[in-house]
Parts: sequence; C-alpha cells; structure tokens
Amino acid sequence: MAPLLSIHNLHISVEGKEIVRSVDLEVLEGEVHAIMGPNGSGKSTFVNALMGNPNYTVTEGSAQFRGRDLLAMEPNERATSGLFLAFQYPKEVAGVTLRSFLFAAYKQQMAARAPEKAKLSPLKFKKLLEGKMQALQMDTTFEERFVNQGFSGGEKKKAEILQLSVLDPVLALLDETDSGLDIDALKVVAEGVNRMRTPTFSAVIVTHYARLLQYVAPDKVHVMIAGRLVESGGAELAQTLEREGYTKYGVLHG
Repeated sequence: MAPLLSIHNLHISVEGKEIVRSVDLEVLEGEVHAIMGPNGSGKSTFVNALMGNPNYTVTEGSAQFRGRDLLAMEPNERATSGLFLAFQYPKEVAGVTLRSFLFAAYKQQMAARAPEKAKLSPLKFKKLLEGKMQALQMDTTFEERFVNQGFSGGEKKKAEILQLSVLDPVLALLDETDSGLDIDALKVVAEGVNRMRTPTFSAVIVTHYARLLQYVAPDKVHVMIAGRLVESGGAELAQTLEREGYTKYGVLHG
C-alpha cells in the first residue's frame, strides 16, 4: 500500500534559521501517529509547514500527499485535497458566525472532494452542525457567535475538533490540541477524534505530554529533538516519555 503521506529528508527554516532537519516520515491510511518532544523542538513548525503556512520555508526534501507533490500545492489546495490543521492557538474571526464559517468551508471542500455533499441546503447543514456540536457537548447557541470570539480555551479547542468533524479530512494534523485543557475537556476532544477514526482517516498528533494519548491510542510514536526525529516506536513509547521525560536525549527540562 502506498503511503498517504510520504516525507523524505525534509528541512524547514523560519526567518533563515533551520528548525526542522532531515525528517523522514510515512503515514498510511487509517494510521494515527504522535510526534512528541520538548518545547521548541520543531513539532509545530513541522505541521504548519505541511499545511503551507508562508512563515515556514521548506529548504530541502520532499513531501507527497495522496500521490501528489504536497510542497507544490497552495494552502487552499492542500485543504481541499483532504489535509486539515487544528491550531495550537485558534484565531478569532470577528463578524463571522461559527455556522457561516463552517458552512462556507464545508461547501468549498466538498465541491472538490464530494460534489454531491456540496449541494447540502443551509437548513440541512444547520441540522448536521448541531448534531456534531451536541456530540462535543457544545451549546448549540455557539453556532451564532463569532468564530472563537469570547470562547474559553477549551471552547476554542472544541471548535477546532468541530471543524475537523464537519470537514471530514483524509489526514488531520493536530497541533498541541490538548494544551490548556482540563481533564473533562480533554476527554471530550479525544472522543471527537476517536469518532473520526476509520480505515480511511489518518492523523498526526503533535503533543508535549502523553495525557491525550491515554485516550487516543496512536499506532506509532515519534520523538522530535532539535528538529530531528530521533526515535520511533509503538504507543508504549509515549508512556515511557511520560515517566522519564526527554533527559536521555540530552534535554534537561521538557
């Protein structure tokens, strides 16, 4: 089986400084990978560059997504091809309701990936959205509020998972989605991710701690130190890191 995502010798720089170095990674359909590492190790840089954030420059290497050259695609092409990024710090969008935002994104992405779904009426989309909000224990009145404006940290993260659920991507990049969540919100977010898991859905979860991985079991865990993937293993590696930290990799605090 050809990998869904295939990355070879990837180097990424920010403002001329190399942050990610010589990364190789393959993700198959249906797999969930976790990338763990201390703060500043390059984890967020890695996933943001894959999504096409212009602040991150790929200086060397290749990335193939669904058989296409990912690096040659514009950010909107990456999204409509089924790539999704949940942000560590979700942005506020003043003047745009959550429902309007998600309906516009849904129509654009479905037009490219599943044209029959793009014909969904506003009323049927509202019903679809409210069902998914209830599953995430979100008050449905939030659909009329401006995107993330006045939301708590946990509500912003739930809104990111709501977007993931509505857009139904092929590959989700989750950038520190667990940061700042209390245990109840963490469980709700994890349940949202787990409901997405099918043989055709894959994810790369970037996290500092293993607590999210207690609820979303990864197929593979990778350790990133100073921009390099230095070790890979199964789900048990996350628990080892939780107990022992990153000291053996030369990191004193992490």
